[in-house]
Amino acid sequence: MKQIFPPSITGKGSIGTGATEASVLEHKFGQGDPYTLGVEEEYMLLDPETWDLVQHIDSVLAAVERGDSEHGGRLHAELMQSVLEVTTPVCRTAADVMRSLAQLRGYVADIARAEGCRFGSAGTHPFSLFERQRITARDRYRNLVDQLQYIARRELIFGMHMHVAVDDPEKAIQVMNGLLVYLPQMLALSASSPFWRGEPTGLSSSRQMVFAAFPRSGPPPRFRDYADYAEVVGQLERTGCIADYTHIWWDIRPHPRLGTIEMRVCDAVTRLEDVVAITAFFQAIVKLHCELYEAGREIATWHRLLTTENKWLAARYGLEAPIMDLATGRRNRVPVAQLIRRTLRDVEPHAKELGSERELEGIREILARGNGSDRQLRVWNANRDIVEVVREISVATEAAVVSEVSEAAP
Repeated sequence: MKQIFPPSITGKGSIGTGATEASVLEHKFGQGDPYTLGVEEEYMLLDPETWDLVQHIDSVLAAVERGDSEHGGRLHAELMQSVLEVTTPVCRTAADVMRSLAQLRGYVADIARAEGCRFGSAGTHPFSLFERQRITARDRYRNLVDQLQYIARRELIFGMHMHVAVDDPEKAIQVMNGLLVYLPQMLALSASSPFWRGEPTGLSSSRQMVFAAFPRSGPPPRFRDYADYAEVVGQLERTGCIADYTHIWWDIRPHPRLGTIEMRVCDAVTRLEDVVAITAFFQAIVKLHCELYEAGREIATWHRLLTTENKWLAARYGLEAPIMDLATGRRNRVPVAQLIRRTLRDVEPHAKELGSERELEGIREILARGNGSDRQLRVWNANRDIVEVVREISVATEAAVVSEVSEAAP
């Protein structure tokens, strides 16, 4: 399909009297090795008896500081005091991500238990109420609530973000344009939030619907080039709409300070092996499109309305989503799982070159047994016990930690 971009709204002088000079947005694309990885996970802190959320982030981080662990700098607060974020170091392969996250999850499990709580990973807490959560006592979060009000206060959701390094800013923009079509695939694989406020919502990813209220969220527009993107960011910054580009919360975005493309559409994922499989999948897709760009070949893009519709269908139906096959233009919709299998065939050679073919096989396992939402609903349907759902999330979050750390040891 021919790559066609809409008329620019960011050309010189087109966005107001202040747009008289081209914006400059410094970046680190190309300053590191291409295709290196980083993963961020947001965890829920849980009461081990009621399995409700607990406001323990301060005591958890204080215990981290006292412990002087090598992992300490990788644990962070988030908007609410019941949320903990972890970040991996730069990893070369999906196997490195497995080792790093296994160690981090094991460390968090030990710290949490020592502080009288547990932790879990999923897109939403099945029954906790956002009205009962306290905002973390930091200026960034207080300012966010002051700006967004109710929209920020109800953001009791948990995500997983993946970074893949790209060695050129122009390449990063064109590859990001091409990756918009994969948003429903990434979301369907990771969806793990079928409950909200104690009720089954009928959605595979309720998290997506909550976060959709945020400004500057959802699929990004297509950009002509890096200068086009920089001009948009510059206008938002110059006018005080945002402090910097990290306040643009698209489902996928460039991250100039890290020199990466960041995939943000995914729910937080419960099973460690699923996190690693999805990471390997994303890394291989980025490599495929980088090589298309380098070879001067066409990178197809589609209108935002179409990619947004497919994303909605994935949030609603998960792996059974009937989405538009934009690549072939078929008149009938096809199951997203069918498109995931086609993507797997396309990226398998690239995963092999990256040393991640074993981890990529985990995508087929997700397709066979279902995603996190499917698992939660199976637990719910057995007894209609919402507390049991949360307990199972916590157990499954920790399940592979010991074995994976043991296997990863030299």
